[in-house]
Amino acid sequence: MSIENILAQGVARAVNQLYSIECDPASVQLSATKKEFEGNLTVVTFPWVKAARKSPEAVGKEIGDWLVDNEPAVARYNVIKGFLNIVIEPTFWNSVLNHIAHDKMWGITAVTDQSPLVMVEYSSPNTNKPLHLGHLRNILLGYSLSQILEACGNRVVKTNIVNDRGIHICKSMLAWQKWGDGITPEKAGKKGDHLIGDFYVLFDKHFKAEVADLIEKGMTKEEAEAASPLMQEARDMLRRWEAKDPEVRSLWGMMNQWVYDGFDQTYHRMGVGFDKIYYESDTYLEGKEKVLEGLDKGLMYRKEDGSVWADLTADGLDHKLLLRSDGTSVYMTQDIGTAKLRYQDYPIDKMIYVVGNEQNYHFQVLSLLLDRLGFKWGKDLVHFSYGMVELPEGKMKSREGTVVDADDLMAEMVTTARSVSEEMGKLDGCPEEEKAEISEIVGMGALKYFLLKVDPRKNMTFNPKESIDFNGNTGPFIQYTYARIRSLLRKADEQGAAHTDFTAVVPCDREITLIQKLADFPSTVSEAGRSYSPAVIANYAYDLVKTYNQFYHDCTVLGEADPAKRSLRLTLSQATADVVERAMSLLGIRVPQRM
Repeated sequence: MSIENILAQGVARAVNQLYSIECDPASVQLSATKKEFEGNLTVVTFPWVKAARKSPEAVGKEIGDWLVDNEPAVARYNVIKGFLNIVIEPTFWNSVLNHIAHDKMWGITAVTDQSPLVMVEYSSPNTNKPLHLGHLRNILLGYSLSQILEACGNRVVKTNIVNDRGIHICKSMLAWQKWGDGITPEKAGKKGDHLIGDFYVLFDKHFKAEVADLIEKGMTKEEAEAASPLMQEARDMLRRWEAKDPEVRSLWGMMNQWVYDGFDQTYHRMGVGFDKIYYESDTYLEGKEKVLEGLDKGLMYRKEDGSVWADLTADGLDHKLLLRSDGTSVYMTQDIGTAKLRYQDYPIDKMIYVVGNEQNYHFQVLSLLLDRLGFKWGKDLVHFSYGMVELPEGKMKSREGTVVDADDLMAEMVTTARSVSEEMGKLDGCPEEEKAEISEIVGMGALKYFLLKVDPRKNMTFNPKESIDFNGNTGPFIQYTYARIRSLLRKADEQGAAHTDFTAVVPCDREITLIQKLADFPSTVSEAGRSYSPAVIANYAYDLVKTYNQFYHDCTVLGEADPAKRSLRLTLSQATADVVERAMSLLGIRVPQRM
């Protein structure tokens, strides 16, 4: 049992005995004591003041006296207004450490068949271009959130919806037909997703040239874009695709497979995956069917031009188009179809969509429509809305080919990690295979940590150089501390440092601070799950290694002559390494055993 639970139960008993108030331990408000006051944990006494008919200070003093007399974990206390600051008996921290060290699932809640089923959708790429930096933030947030929710005791299904149809896909297909000359990824020596992305950029280049030519002949920009022969050909290809034209469908299948093969390589290097992948080409017709079903029930309405709409004005929104006048679907319709298939496949309790904040309105509408159409989780769906990621140079544009490809960025990060590590002498003496492995772990860790440490709701600028720094709030700093602890533990084993009972040792302030930080891990995981924020885990890991480094600086470990003290400090080191590894795994980040 954690120290927080022990104190919460003690306070609940005190309140019951002192004031005859039934108090649920879960309602006791506990937090770390502010640095300017003596204490380890602080209890807020205001909830019981009215029933006790006493001042906050008097209530705090009476509860404090009761705890000192009845709870062995409490050494002393002080009261500041309505805040009861509790000092834990120093040797009690040893039992807390022992518990943490021996609990191989510390901070992780076991999942059972009865656990809530949460589905998390992330990635959602288009098959007309490779994954880029923006996708990286989405994918890493989605994967980490899935890990965190599972650590909070949920069954989690990780899903991906691939946008494999639509006008943007036809643009790449048409460009390949016109200017590809039969090129394949093998002939080009390129990943398939990169090759298709080149043709998407090429289409835009020719389209812009056509528009410029038509504007020069007297058209407005809007007229020129509508009259562009190239765009008309792309629209015709989309109509043929929807009509299941064999030639178009064959080309579509071949080019999409090139992209899927490329995506799989990228996902593998990122260390992420999915339990189920859905495709818009399968879901858009399901969505049309569900919308027409809603139309029959009077939940939607049809305009004179044949288009189908939903009236959401009663909910403070507007009218939403669901089917165009020609019967083709929009993104909203496809999302409804995807929801239908998912609900058939899994008895979902909660659905979480990891999608950028530019789609906030879309998910407000989707939530209302799904609820209206009878999906029990519709109204409570979660749009995990995250901010955009940019480079120091500014925004990226796919059509202009100015995006940073995920593959290129990952390769650059690993190369930079190797270069920096070699300059600092951290790879000295390592065989080539191990150098490559450590560089991969550090480079990918730097990338992931930098993208995840920021509050996901905020826009951010990704700076590759800053992310590889071995000092400060970075992945490599945490990884290096972890590797240093592992090295210390290996030396202890080599020296035959035996485990000795340390329960009677009075830990120093640095040791107590570190134990308390380790004890905070379960509540940190819970908070990250509640707030849907991997940044909570990332910044906890950074604070933990900072706390360990302060402890290591002030406290001798292997050189400590007292066997009991040495055993306490080695146990602290082992527990810290274990919790760091566990925390980083929730972010999808590996840690090296040596560096």
